[in-house]
Amino acid sequence: MFFEEPTASHVIAHISDTHLLGGNRKLFSKVDVKKNLTDLLERLRATGMTFDALVFTGDLADVAEPEAYRWIRQQVEPVASELGAQVIWVMGNHDEREHYARELFDEESNGAPHDRVYDINGLRVISLDSTVPGYHHGDLDDSQVEWLAAELSTPAKHGTILALHHPPIRSHNPLVRMIELFHQDKLEKVLRGGDVRTILGGHLHYSTFGTFAGIPVAVASATCYTVDMGMSKDFLMAAVDGGQSIQLVHVYDDTVVHSVIPIDEFPQLTAYPSALRALADTMTEEQIIEMVSNKKSDFNQAESATSAGER
Repeated sequence: MFFEEPTASHVIAHISDTHLLGGNRKLFSKVDVKKNLTDLLERLRATGMTFDALVFTGDLADVAEPEAYRWIRQQVEPVASELGAQVIWVMGNHDEREHYARELFDEESNGAPHDRVYDINGLRVISLDSTVPGYHHGDLDDSQVEWLAAELSTPAKHGTILALHHPPIRSHNPLVRMIELFHQDKLEKVLRGGDVRTILGGHLHYSTFGTFAGIPVAVASATCYTVDMGMSKDFLMAAVDGGQSIQLVHVYDDTVVHSVIPIDEFPQLTAYPSALRALADTMTEEQIIEMVSNKKSDFNQAESATSAGER
């Protein structure tokens, strides 16, 4: 049918930088980070969509408190099960390996990087630990690079998505560049020419996109607070309580599409009811185009009158 888009083989919710705290404390004593996450989970539920995975690209906890990890696991896992999704956690620079492993995976950490591979119905998702203990910048040690190369030596049926906290993408903010992913050339050599279809990252607290080794990179903003990249020249960097968002990732046979979704709901100006799908089933493609695309159709004339305040 006309309203049916080409079917995505996989749908992923890409969530980043929750920066949760233990107890009822608020981030900067102002941001209710727990409410932000629970509101987001309700939004995902309300879409009625089936998700293949919920990917959290790091900084799950702000100061790596065990209680924060326990809380996020208790909140996310039941919703993921309801949505039919695999939960994929990724280490961030605010996370600590010991508590991360114990509270999220029921494992004891030996201090080594927490790298994992997931098979999501033929789509390989690799969670790569780009953290450097004791520091905020990112890096990969030689053993990780060798491990990644070995894993990617065999292509996956639907290709691979690489998820890491420190994205291999340029920032025009000099402060951010001090804590970016170091030695990116090592990663580039492994990825170029392989089956990685997109790279998911966080860390920056603003949505941005680019390419690395010929691969699209998508950085999800944060659910906690965001960096205002349109700030006054009086500041080097400014964090604000607004504009928090996630991204939806639709994986098709020939492309991967990233869509930015705000976690807040805003006043609705107009909406088209889902009943229009049933109406479309009774119409030809030509009739639908005339109704929706023709500026003079009754459908569009009514919409124009409403938006112009004439009714």
